[in-house]
Amino acid sequence: MKKSKYSYVGISFIILIFGIIVIPKIVDRIQNNDVTRSESRSKAVQMTVSDTTALSYLIINGEPKKVMDFKFSNQDGIMISNADFEGKVYLVEFFFSTCPTICPKMNRNLVDIQNTFPDRPDFGIASFTINPEYDTQEVLKTYAENYGVTNPNWHFMTGNKDAIYNLANTGFNLYAAEVEGADGGFEHSGNFALIDKQGYIRSRTDAYGNPKIYYKGIISQAEQFNEEGESEDISALKEDILKLLENE
Repeated sequence: MKKSKYSYVGISFIILIFGIIVIPKIVDRIQNNDVTRSESRSKAVQMTVSDTTALSYLIINGEPKKVMDFKFSNQDGIMISNADFEGKVYLVEFFFSTCPTICPKMNRNLVDIQNTFPDRPDFGIASFTINPEYDTQEVLKTYAENYGVTNPNWHFMTGNKDAIYNLANTGFNLYAAEVEGADGGFEHSGNFALIDKQGYIRSRTDAYGNPKIYYKGIISQAEQFNEEGESEDISALKEDILKLLENE
């Protein structure tokens, strides 16, 4: 009986020491977000490409369309140009930080894509604000942090308004406009453009062999369909990114 009593006392003593030493450390890690930063960091998703057909080019005047030159300041105050994306597969979007409608959906989908390809130095994202007067470097940095942006090649860019709108409407044919009465004061495309390592716009083709050009950015892979019955493009986009990363 005495031996059992001593055993219980010993176990109680060990539990007490554990509570005094270990638990505060765990609490401290949680308070400092160490647990979420390390344990919840996304792993590379195992993917297979279901469609091995080569991606199409957007042909303009008989030539594959290449991204026009651009140069803007990113969320860290660093000047970023199209040359910084050379050798990388990347996505392009136009958005603004105070957008009350489609931008949050678009950027949540981009975060999902980012987390599908962690630790890939040859993958990036270019996000151009269409409200540069409000979306300063500081605003964009906070925006990126709030969305959980971790890819060092994801640049949120701001700069000359006319240059941004020319890049959107002429360079990518992704509609962007300041519209009085529109939600948030602006209208813009909810699509993403996919750019290959050489700077060309790439996409899948439709049933007639024509390039689809862009990918719908406002329907998540989990949703599958929107209220109008349109299907999501995120799963196809992930496959096509992988195709360009691995095979070209």
